[in-house]
Amino acid sequence: MQTEAIRAFVTVCDRGSFQAAAETLHLSQPTISKRLAALETRLGHDLFDRVGRGVALTEAGHAYLPHARELLAVVQDGRRALDNLDADTAGPLRLALSHHVGLHRMPEVLRAYIARYPKVAPEIVFVDSEAACRSVLNGERELAVITLPSPAHPGLVEDCIWADPMSIFVGRDHALATAETVDVADLAAYPAVLPPVESYTYAIIADALGQSGLEIEPRMTSHYLETLRMLAGVGIGWTVLPTSMQHPELTRVELPDVVIERRLGAIRHPRRSLSNAARALLTMLDALREPKAPA
Repeated sequence: MQTEAIRAFVTVCDRGSFQAAAETLHLSQPTISKRLAALETRLGHDLFDRVGRGVALTEAGHAYLPHARELLAVVQDGRRALDNLDADTAGPLRLALSHHVGLHRMPEVLRAYIARYPKVAPEIVFVDSEAACRSVLNGERELAVITLPSPAHPGLVEDCIWADPMSIFVGRDHALATAETVDVADLAAYPAVLPPVESYTYAIIADALGQSGLEIEPRMTSHYLETLRMLAGVGIGWTVLPTSMQHPELTRVELPDVVIERRLGAIRHPRRSLSNAARALLTMLDALREPKAPA
């Protein structure tokens, strides 16, 4: 019962209200309230300030939340360890995918996986790579396939599966589209449309261009690379995309001595057990691992 009360607490934090948490957990709102009241009594602290229909974490709530997440992750870890005693690959696969990886790298993998392991029930969320890392760290997801952070996340284990070369693109009517040569100063004269500055991909782009002396302040940002491709294609600014996303409306711009490349792969927690379902997916991904180029 205490675990269920803690689950109710974490769900209210994630969903922002008692009603939304009740809907997520398929419980009544009074049941959620009762479980939280019992938890607060047991802990001796109020976890929420009730303001009208909304809720806000108290100082005690903020302090307790990471421990509550960790407790639920440990409980889930124990369940997976018991499930793994059965050699069968079945049950839920709690997976996070970044939007680009999910759309461009994973369809064939998932098609083959589902055909091979029909007893697995994938529970997939599409989120930004940064949020995916947090979900694995918190135990909400056991595996994520994303743009890998650079430098590597200190609390997670990564398996790089694909190299993802990136290029600078402009719309076909952009002034730089017909330039014979382009340098950093030329690029700096025009606005950019790029991923959000807090994203892993932006950090990779900024680091590569910064080595050539270019400091970028994007005019617009989006986590969705397809959106950036459209914005660049209509002439709003230059962008940086995976080279594989070349499009008839875009012209690739060569910048001397600038190499931009992301690493795509799987993220997992080093101290938590993976389900047989997650291990099977990792094995399939490992078979796709691109060999490193010789030094």
